[in-house]
Amino acid sequence: MSNSGSQLPLNKDKAESKEVEQELYQRIEVLESRVTFQEDALEALDRVIADQDRQLGRQQMQLQLLAEKFKALETRVDHSPVSPGDERPPHY
Repeated sequence: MSNSGSQLPLNKDKAESKEVEQELYQRIEVLESRVTFQEDALEALDRVIADQDRQLGRQQMQLQLLAEKFKALETRVDHSPVSPGDERPPHY
């Protein structure tokens, strides 16, 4: 009987060990799933940032062109002779 008494805790330890092992595997699966989700989210965010960078570059070019056109118009207006007869009266 002393053998069976010593085997019972050993079997209990094995069962507890098996439960702990199973719980650890489940936790690992949850963590792997979270990592996969985060990797997907990071890839999506990376694509968004790349798209926004391209859009920003285009908008900066457009702004530069508009600024140049505005300066050209400003220069043209500043240098064009205006005779008093060409001006419209304020009530028009």
